[in-house]
Amino acid sequence: MASAPLAPEFLELLNAHQPRLRRVARLYCADADDRQDLYQEIVLQLWRAWPRYEARPDVQVGTWLYRVALNVAISDLRRRGRQPAAARLPGPDGLPEMPAPPPEGPDPDDLLELYRAIARLSDVEKAFVLLYLEEKTYAEMADILGITQNNVRVKMHRVQDKLRQLLTQPA
Repeated sequence: MASAPLAPEFLELLNAHQPRLRRVARLYCADADDRQDLYQEIVLQLWRAWPRYEARPDVQVGTWLYRVALNVAISDLRRRGRQPAAARLPGPDGLPEMPAPPPEGPDPDDLLELYRAIARLSDVEKAFVLLYLEEKTYAEMADILGITQNNVRVKMHRVQDKLRQLLTQPA
């Protein structure tokens, strides 16, 4: 059975938002192979949902993309959680190896600590961190996550407090 050609609009959308979709995969998967698998699953689910997507003036297409990507990432993480864990070699401190922080910019040790703290957050809390780092407004976060702006404010405050607590705890 031949597959249908990808709609040019979908390809343009995918190309324009690929870095964001890859960041979602990176946030939920530390392993490069798992990240690629998750990214491919996100693209597949976006493609399956594309025929049902209806553009609305009050909702940006990026909001729809994020919602699908986050739902796929969280579902994938839960599915993998029910499977036997693959053997991974821990890093020197006993934690799984994290992606190397960028060579320039913030202190690499600070970034590593932040990555470790983020890795300890729940799936939903990670979604808030991702959207915050993407500089989404509370209104955009509310649309993406399907909750009210007030709920976003409360949850963001709790996530920030939890990250502060994780960063100040002795290792």
